Amino acid sequence: MKKLVLAIGLYFAAYQADAQLITIPKSSEKVEKGSYFEKRKLALDEVNFMTSYYTQTGNRSAVTGGFGTEELMDFANSLELKMSLVDKNNRIHNLVADFNIDYYTSASSDKIDSLSISSASSEDTHIYPNLSYSVNNKEKGTTFGVNASYSTEWDYESFGGVLSYSKQSKDKNRELTFKAGAFLDKWEVILPAELRLSSSRSRVYKPRNSYNASFSISQVINKRFDVLLIAEPAYQEGLLSTPYHRVNFLNKNVTVEKLPGSRMKLPIGLRANYFMGDKIILRSFYRFYTDNWGMTAHTASLEIPVKLSSFFSFSPFYRFNTQTAVDYYKGFGQHNFGDEYYTSDPDISGFDSHFIGAG
Repeated sequence: MKKLVLAIGLYFAAYQADAQLITIPKSSEKVEKGSYFEKRKLALDEVNFMTSYYTQTGNRSAVTGGFGTEELMDFANSLELKMSLVDKNNRIHNLVADFNIDYYTSASSDKIDSLSISSASSEDTHIYPNLSYSVNNKEKGTTFGVNASYSTEWDYESFGGVLSYSKQSKDKNRELTFKAGAFLDKWEVILPAELRLSSSRSRVYKPRNSYNASFSISQVINKRFDVLLIAEPAYQEGLLSTPYHRVNFLNKNVTVEKLPGSRMKLPIGLRANYFMGDKIILRSFYRFYTDNWGMTAHTASLEIPVKLSSFFSFSPFYRFNTQTAVDYYKGFGQHNFGDEYYTSDPDISGFDSHFIGAG
């Protein structure tokens, strides 16, 4: 599979001269400890716009049973607004709102209705706004956050929510973070055209729910070196197979993939950053992954930002991933008709991948 990614981003910092009010005592006034504070009204701090173009080719489409075109184009756009204020207790409140919209075309999705010249599934718009709010108490070293998200596309709708809490040590060199989230999805069951009972079928929806947790600890080793250890267990339930992914059996029969109705995942990662001087930083990451479907994976990445000037940096990066196939995967035309579960989706097959790029 060949892929191409292009991304362009714009960043604006908004400054307001009257956004801050600092109450400073006169020299002749008697001041009690902690009797004055910095107070700021809600202000717009940043406006970020990102647009990207992604394209790929390939010939292992799951829609047509593990063999067939994977040609795809995605044009993604994101607008992010960051606002903040400081209350009378010197707590920093941050509000982030972002709106995302993708337009894509997919030759493989078009093959859901393989009997037609072209179908509605060949192109679509994906909309997914997010709203995040957090409160940082510098005195106590704590941060509490909440996030709400929504996503809609031609065959599914999703509502999500995440709660987070972090605590810093007194010397600010260690931080513990916990996150818990739930994403409640609703799929429309769309079968391949030749496997539908009739052309005038009623719309059927199935749930797919995901529950995630995250535990991390970061530690500053010295002024040049810091590390982070993170574990992110997850549980999924509901319709985990894709209704329009075909599977071809040894006896030439064709049906759609069938996977278990639940899945446990456990990724464990280690990040290490090293500051080499005024111009170069080494950023490295390793992740081990395992689940109860039989997949194990290892991912390693290295990024080396180089500061070229006060306003410009160049960041080449490389990522390697290797994974084993889930127990239910076989290639095109290799499944036995008596198998309990079956899929020919190459995304959950065994493979190695290399990702090279620069920012």
